[in-house]
Amino acid sequence: MADWREVTESAPEFADRVRESFESHKHKTIATLRKDGSPRVSGIEAYIVDDDLWFGSMPGALKARDLRRDPRFALHGPPVLLGADDSATPAGDTKAGDTKLSGYAVEVTDRDRIAPMLAGRGFGPDDFRDSHFFRADIREVVLTHIEGSAMVIDLWRPGQGLHRLKRA
Repeated sequence: MADWREVTESAPEFADRVRESFESHKHKTIATLRKDGSPRVSGIEAYIVDDDLWFGSMPGALKARDLRRDPRFALHGPPVLLGADDSATPAGDTKAGDTKLSGYAVEVTDRDRIAPMLAGRGFGPDDFRDSHFFRADIREVVLTHIEGSAMVIDLWRPGQGLHRLKRA
């Protein structure tokens, strides 16, 4: 299982840039698979705490049901907000790039494992008692950004390290 620590140890500068982009805003978008196999796209908050990428949901939420049935997910970081002329708007910064992660959601129900994550987010160990919490088994991390006139796609996978593609 690949956790955030593995990304950081394998490609530290890449991990820093991904984290900067990912944490630039609290809202992300997650794609899960419905019972019939079609995609479901939902808003979500996700955070890197210590060595893990965590996300959760309200009790009984459809995205939690999806993940419990089929743990595959794709997570899109905060969107880069651009003006009409493709320049960064005051609410967005294109420097960090656009972040996507995918993998398998591993549900965590042990409150002793959840409590440190909650503490890292400023909450008490008994907060969100009925919520669902998941750690990510990371299979892929992608950071897309612009360098000069080229679009650069940095791709990390466990055991394969970092690869770069450039499109002019």
